[in-house]
Amino acid sequence: MRYGNSPGRAGSVGTGGGRRGVLAALALAGCGALLAAGCAPEGARGTGPGGSPPGTAAAGSGSPGPSGGPSASPEATGPPTKGTVTVTGEVAKGLESPWGVAPLPGGDLLVASRDKGTISRVAAGSGEVTQIGEVPGVAPGGEGGLMGLALSPGFASDRLVYVYFTTESDNRIARLRYDEQRPPGQQLGAPDTVFRGIPKGLIHNGGRIAFGPDKMLYAGTGETGEKGLAQDKKSLGGKILRMTPDGDPVHGNPEADSVVYSYGHRNVQGLAWDKDKRLWAAEFGQNTWDELNLIEPGANYGWPEAEGKAGRPGFRDPVAVWKTDEASPSGIAWAEGSIWMAGLKGQRLWRIPLADAQLAAEPEAFLTGEYGRLRTVVPLGGDRMLLVTSETDGRGSPEAGDDRILTLTVR
Repeated sequence: MRYGNSPGRAGSVGTGGGRRGVLAALALAGCGALLAAGCAPEGARGTGPGGSPPGTAAAGSGSPGPSGGPSASPEATGPPTKGTVTVTGEVAKGLESPWGVAPLPGGDLLVASRDKGTISRVAAGSGEVTQIGEVPGVAPGGEGGLMGLALSPGFASDRLVYVYFTTESDNRIARLRYDEQRPPGQQLGAPDTVFRGIPKGLIHNGGRIAFGPDKMLYAGTGETGEKGLAQDKKSLGGKILRMTPDGDPVHGNPEADSVVYSYGHRNVQGLAWDKDKRLWAAEFGQNTWDELNLIEPGANYGWPEAEGKAGRPGFRDPVAVWKTDEASPSGIAWAEGSIWMAGLKGQRLWRIPLADAQLAAEPEAFLTGEYGRLRTVVPLGGDRMLLVTSETDGRGSPEAGDDRILTLTVR
């Protein structure tokens, strides 16, 4: 059985002379962090979630693609057929098992360490890393630990940080108040658990959380290696969940009194919304196909009955698929008309250009092998993004300075 975050960095030499050459060039570039004053390109940082409900995809269970039926003209609504990625700086280095990342107002970052169970603040200008606190009850092991990280939609006033983490008995979501006036290491308040009971395992714990355009909280979960959980609507494993910030089912969810938004997933670690407020999710396949899915409420994405584009009635086919050695996708982000997807075993950043809800062109791979395993992608607004490496998670081949947060300019 292939685990979602499969080990191995076979052939880690990529374009650009390999990792050491790329990192040396970065060091000489001089602009340590793109987020620092004077280094950032023009353009406002991305704003917080809007108040309107998320968009829904068109009905049907086909497999959208360049030849998959009518679609909007890429020239009219989509990005360029060919994209570009430029690494413009290094925000931080020397991080241990970074997973979730949340930009703070003003440009600093909060970063969760999966294996340490701590949250640190990264200063945008200097790259200085300061631990702000530890999340009590985190029980790291295998693919579990402190994973997803998100700021409350009302963070400016309530100072609440949401976390998804593994305990001795389950995966759960809690919120903690961040008090910057307290001493470093003691700035997190006691956790307030808003949702518990998500199945845990050594593998496939999901872990990504994000607030959507509707200001509701979404979470991607895994089926812990027990395949049957994905098709069991009474189980929280192998699902995308949608809940209020207090952890309650949202009025308008597919089933009353249920937080289950979609099902039939294997292990969801990527969530993002496009400009039309449609929800996209990346998930690990088993032996054949990793997937990028357009999420519709109540839809069944097939696992374990289907993997990849099966074309079977009752199941939603993915918009794009990859061989598992080329992806093993974790975080995703939307920017410049494309979904950008971080690959763990694939050690590359995928660009998936979209026209409406379909592919505008074939996906492109960037940075292959140059920075090792890639975990998280964070949009900063416009053409700027953050990219987080994952070499110190026990399955990489860390080099001096790993793990890192890089700044990118993309098209």
